[in-house]
Amino acid sequence: MHKFFKFFISFIFLMICMSFGIASFFLHNHTIDFSSLQQDTCAKSSILLDCNGKEWGRFQLDKRKYVLLESMPEHLIQAFLVTEDRSFFEHPGISFRGILRSMIVNVYSGKKVQGASTITQQLVRLLFFNAHKTLTRKIKEQIYAVLVERSWSKEQILEAYLNNVYFGYGVYGVQAAAQRFWGKDISEISLDQAAVLASVMKSPQKFSPIHAAKNVLSRRNLILGMMCDHAMISKQEFLQAQAQPLMIQEPEINNVAPHLKETIRVFMENLVGKEMLYTGGLVIQTTIDSAMQQASQQAFLSHVTMLRSSLHPNIDGSFIAMDVKTGEIRALIGGYDFKKSKYNRALQAKRQMGSIFKVLVFAAALEKGLKLSDVEIDEPCEWVCNGTLWAPRNHNDQFLGIMTRAYALSHSNNIVAIKTLLQVGVDAVINVARRCKISAVIKPYPSIALGCIDANTLEVAGSFNVIVNHGKYVQPHFISWVKNELGQKIYKSKFMQEQVIDPAIAGSIAHVLTFGMQRLKKRFQADWFSGQVLGKTGTTNDSRTCYFCGATPELTTAIYIGCDNNDSLGKSVFGSQAAFPIWLQFHQKIAKTGTNFYYDPKLHEHTINWRTGKDSHDFSNPDVVTLLEL
Repeated sequence: MHKFFKFFISFIFLMICMSFGIASFFLHNHTIDFSSLQQDTCAKSSILLDCNGKEWGRFQLDKRKYVLLESMPEHLIQAFLVTEDRSFFEHPGISFRGILRSMIVNVYSGKKVQGASTITQQLVRLLFFNAHKTLTRKIKEQIYAVLVERSWSKEQILEAYLNNVYFGYGVYGVQAAAQRFWGKDISEISLDQAAVLASVMKSPQKFSPIHAAKNVLSRRNLILGMMCDHAMISKQEFLQAQAQPLMIQEPEINNVAPHLKETIRVFMENLVGKEMLYTGGLVIQTTIDSAMQQASQQAFLSHVTMLRSSLHPNIDGSFIAMDVKTGEIRALIGGYDFKKSKYNRALQAKRQMGSIFKVLVFAAALEKGLKLSDVEIDEPCEWVCNGTLWAPRNHNDQFLGIMTRAYALSHSNNIVAIKTLLQVGVDAVINVARRCKISAVIKPYPSIALGCIDANTLEVAGSFNVIVNHGKYVQPHFISWVKNELGQKIYKSKFMQEQVIDPAIAGSIAHVLTFGMQRLKKRFQADWFSGQVLGKTGTTNDSRTCYFCGATPELTTAIYIGCDNNDSLGKSVFGSQAAFPIWLQFHQKIAKTGTNFYYDPKLHEHTINWRTGKDSHDFSNPDVVTLLEL
């Protein structure tokens, strides 16, 4: 068996040599022009446009001036050679010894654990091939490597390689990497930093000095040990370098919608690939309104800063403002500090909706023929929920007796909401939630009336917008189209619209939601706000999550405030104080002229005392309101 194995390896090695020799014979007159490598990059960055055609961001390579080999420190060159290709100055472009060694190791292990690419082959791969691994590509790669060696000196090849190797984050070349990670010229980097660069290029994700510090430190020290073993550095130099911290500098962050830009980057890389995104000169038409985005960030950051000092130091949150008719996102905030966390709470954080879900409960009630002018009794009740006795209370621990459903919705009464849900049936409410694109698993318990349902801010905004948009669901989106450098559209978003609730039902509920907003405007002395506006707060148990959704006829906004670890924000903290002030500051900054809502003509006015449900026109009584009903 051992003899057969040796024979097999020898036979394969001979076949590789013969294939290589035949290919070299046919291509012996070929040369490759590498002169362009010594020029500065001419890659075209991709730009992000807002809804008014204004540029607000770019995706571009962080590739600096081409650096000569003689300007690079010796320990940098040694770190790459000991890691990637120790026989670089001896082989003709491919290493037969390396190929044989890797074959033996891989056959013995039963899987590929070791490669055999030389630095020349890696350079060829960087310049002429994609990352897709095939036998044909590997053979071509070896042929090109020999041709490169015929055309260039070893020093020129090494120089080109170090100027083109990829380090992640759109960074190509050691000069750009030194600038990005330490703010230094490549000639100034230390021994330990040289080993870090040699570590990163093996896998920019796995050994990222920004997001995988433990991994890169381990590999850096391994490379330093290899350099010491091969007498490239002394034992003392090894120990000193090994003790150094990474000291990676903070990246410069574009302060316009950084969380959204990161989301767009991931989307575009999946759509067109990294190379096209960073070098293809794409135009990405987004739906963002730069003025609204700036206003939202100012309002959000100032208020959350105040909440952190007064309530909890780790409070965070998200913000989405979307066009009512089109679903185009005009502003998006994914968190308080992008530098500390790229976690996009607007799209990724699933939090309980709280009382905002009551809007959908009452929509289901109206579909079943109930009316907002119908009365229910707010009283202590007990229900069996998930096998245990459940006795919910209202947020103020008071029970007010008789009230209409309109009053209960406007004042976010828990007991009447639960009674309404049980009267129309849990399945009917879940059906409305599904039509409004709430994707969470919804367990058929009475507690869902209080919003014990997880959703991200985008889902909350989209579902609430149904009430504002005459019962139509429109898909929220933040990219309109993408064009290549020739002006050809390579992507266009699809406008998705669906009538999910009767327009009259949506209008009836929307009108009731204007009453709560009138109280909030009065409480916060916001008489400056002209035009009609509606809104609903949502707060979960122990004030762990606070939501506010507000809308004008043009713009629906959803704001989430909470802690990533689900800590309580404090005793008796509600969406009206934690989230609503952000909405108010935002609208004060954008200063849009107020307009009025349009209501379905099938609705008629019904003036009642919304505590007793009786008809009344005594407007001196604050409980007398005019509802819009079928």
